[in-house]
Amino acid sequence: MMKFDHLNLPVSNLDRSRDWYLSTLGLKVEFEIPARRTVALQDGEGFAIFLQESKTAVVTGATALWFQVDDVDATHDEWSRRGVVFAHGPQKAFWGYGAELHDPDGYIVRLWDERSMKEK
Repeated sequence: MMKFDHLNLPVSNLDRSRDWYLSTLGLKVEFEIPARRTVALQDGEGFAIFLQESKTAVVTGATALWFQVDDVDATHDEWSRRGVVFAHGPQKAFWGYGAELHDPDGYIVRLWDERSMKEK
């Protein structure tokens, strides 16, 4: 068995990115390593994203993260009411049907759901 389990993302400002992933996407802190300016965030299925502050340039627009949600249209509506800014709402795209937003460093975050992906 092989399972993708962790991903490291360099970020320019750990505190800003940590807050964004917690408040916008609802990820949870698994653990933090303050001396290394690193935090491990976990989704609802146990996948961990390590945010690590880095002095090297972050290449914006070159990395995309896909998050599966229960209902992409409802999630977009709910998050929009909370003030989350989307690059675009749910629509047909080259990768399927979903919504897109960007984290503070410009990483692309895409939301999709299984039903809409099949139907739209």
